[in-house]
Amino acid sequence: MTSLPTLPALMLESAVRAALLEDLGRAGDVTTQATIPASARATARIAAREAGVIAGLLLAREAFRQIDPLVNFTACVEDGARAPAGSAIAVIEGPARAILSAERVALNFLGRLSGVATQTSLYARKIAHTKARVCDTRKTTPLLRAFEKYAVRCGGGANHRFGLDDAVLIKDNHIAVAGGVAAALRAVKSFAGHMVKIEIEVDAIEQLREVLREGADAVLLDNMNPQKLREAVVLIDGRMIAEASGGVTLDTVAAIAETGVDLISVGALTHSARVLDLGLDIEMDATGDSAED
Repeated sequence: MTSLPTLPALMLESAVRAALLEDLGRAGDVTTQATIPASARATARIAAREAGVIAGLLLAREAFRQIDPLVNFTACVEDGARAPAGSAIAVIEGPARAILSAERVALNFLGRLSGVATQTSLYARKIAHTKARVCDTRKTTPLLRAFEKYAVRCGGGANHRFGLDDAVLIKDNHIAVAGGVAAALRAVKSFAGHMVKIEIEVDAIEQLREVLREGADAVLLDNMNPQKLREAVVLIDGRMIAEASGGVTLDTVAAIAETGVDLISVGALTHSARVLDLGLDIEMDATGDSAED
């Protein structure tokens, strides 16, 4: 697994706070307030109900902390770890009301990001025998992009640009309006600073030849079949990063990787990832009482 980026505490705090406010509303957790004494304590366990790759433990921890700092959250695994079905992910101890009120937000973050990490790992394993790496796109859940891209890293993938401001990607519509590949590249080079990477999308070999004449840092080979991709890789000859994209699935990713491309971008890593099934259960003793009561 590649090294994971650090998620800034301020980013965690604001995202979790917004999610808790959405869930607790104006009156708080009325069910828990009505049924659970304020003095009650409990021990709970988050477990994997199916096998998968875990991501989002810091967000889950933050949900419990914001409800009550006295809740103790102990992770049993690290982000990026493969968890077998039935295995413990974390143990939570402390005020029962806080555990119950933070449960859904914690599981929503943890399940969503673990689903992205698990989906990514499936793609990464399919191409492990090649030099290619699978990477994400901007097709992410609004306001969760940084977290979902973090989950891609947890699953063994790589990150593409985070937004419109951190790299240039000239797409087909830019080319159409700018007046062609050469015109678009020349315009970008006169505008962008020397630290900004430039990538351009092409869907035909003739366009690629034009890119090679003008120069770029990377080229996105869009919706090309394996035969065309091999031809493109030979033409590029290591002069720029070769990225394949467009309709990539688990059934096709290996053949694409075997053409010699460097990267394969897959929107499905984030936009189609299924939430990993995780559950939180209060641990009971032999009498049926909470273990902490």
